[in-house]
Amino acid sequence: MKKLYIFFSSYLLLLLLVACSNGEVKSVEVWLTKADESVLFKKQKPVEISNKNSDKTTITIGVNDDKQYQVIDGFGFTLTGGSARLINEMQPEARQSLLNELFGVDGDAIGVSYLRLSIGASDLSDSVFTYNDLPEGQMDPFMENFSIETELVHLIPVLQEILAINPDILIMGSPWTPPVWMKNNQHSIGGTLKPVFYDAYALYFVKYIQAMAQLGIRIDAITVQNEPLHPGNNPSLLMKASEQAAFIRQSLGPAFKKHAIDTKIVIYDHNADRIDYPLEVLADEEARSYIDGTAFHLYGGRVEDISQVHEAYPDKNLYFTEQWVGYPQNFPNDMAWHIRELIVGATRNWCRNVLEWNLAADPNLKPHTDGGCTLCLGAVTINGDNVTRNVAYYIIAHASKFVRPGSVRIWSDEVEGLPNVAFKTPDGKKVLVVLNDTPENESIKIESSEGSYVLSIESGDVVTLVW
Repeated sequence: MKKLYIFFSSYLLLLLLVACSNGEVKSVEVWLTKADESVLFKKQKPVEISNKNSDKTTITIGVNDDKQYQVIDGFGFTLTGGSARLINEMQPEARQSLLNELFGVDGDAIGVSYLRLSIGASDLSDSVFTYNDLPEGQMDPFMENFSIETELVHLIPVLQEILAINPDILIMGSPWTPPVWMKNNQHSIGGTLKPVFYDAYALYFVKYIQAMAQLGIRIDAITVQNEPLHPGNNPSLLMKASEQAAFIRQSLGPAFKKHAIDTKIVIYDHNADRIDYPLEVLADEEARSYIDGTAFHLYGGRVEDISQVHEAYPDKNLYFTEQWVGYPQNFPNDMAWHIRELIVGATRNWCRNVLEWNLAADPNLKPHTDGGCTLCLGAVTINGDNVTRNVAYYIIAHASKFVRPGSVRIWSDEVEGLPNVAFKTPDGKKVLVVLNDTPENESIKIESSEGSYVLSIESGDVVTLVW
């Protein structure tokens, strides 16, 4: 009898192991951020998946990985010049701890997997500069004076530490202005790029990519111009769609080809209210042959509108490259808006990445240029070695930790008041991000091929579910 008992016990254990290996018995990781900030991206008690029927009155979100959409490149921030300076000026131990938390994947790390850099200064640098600044009246069309030496002080050391943590992180570069001697107004603010300098500016991009590569930093993509329809920032440039198409067609694309540059060329990099701009650039057949895709911000327009570019040119990629959080943050409103419009909205509308704006600022919202953004709140506030995590940190964390590069967006039900988006990761896990955007607490049932489970989400809360 004892032998029979042991046999059946072993047999039942074997069945359990087989069931687990077939995905029939699983639990779901639950990561929660509450609107009242009482819980900030913390792992909760797991939820068990069951094949039993649950309350049929429960709202249901189905997840189906048979229907797949775009591949995901990553989630992250812009490492502005100011961000790099603040991080680099931390004591080594504090700096390493912060970088491990941001760019690592183990423990409490949030796994940032994509960074945007400014090519030269942005408005969140402490001064305006390019990589070929000359005395008034001088020109350098062959880039003999080109140098990224300015970046060796703060940006390059921080990037090299980040790459030591995550060698595969993807990096996009975006210029705010060309050297002023290339511009019709000879000024860092506004003006246009003179056509006579198209070839020189194309070589400027080539030199930048090559110089970074020599330091072990691969630039995966560049955008041609940050916010080309916003010439009032410092620095900035006005670049109309026809000008951007001509620059790519005549100079940038051929220069990349000549110098065997495989960095992606991404256009527009501005708001969703001017879909006509990327459509005009992409309508130029010769320019289009060099273009990988289009980048968007959402300071104007509707996130749904960017799908029009995918529908017109489905072979071209879409990216979401910038959205700020203004000071002072309104945590529940900002969290809900950015999860709904960006983490859910941008990815449901074909974007391969989602980037919040500034990674770091000090308690006075500095550094910034004279005339640059004075109310841009960093994802973290750095005061010496002390770090405060702000709402953008948690917005990105809800996706970046789990939706690793190479994940693919999969189908999930669109439910009014419960914006959500689902992914399948390279190791076969499913990830679902859900916001309760209703004034009521909700009980929802998640259904997938593994079974179903029910959980409650209070009003305003965000959960990431992993199984």
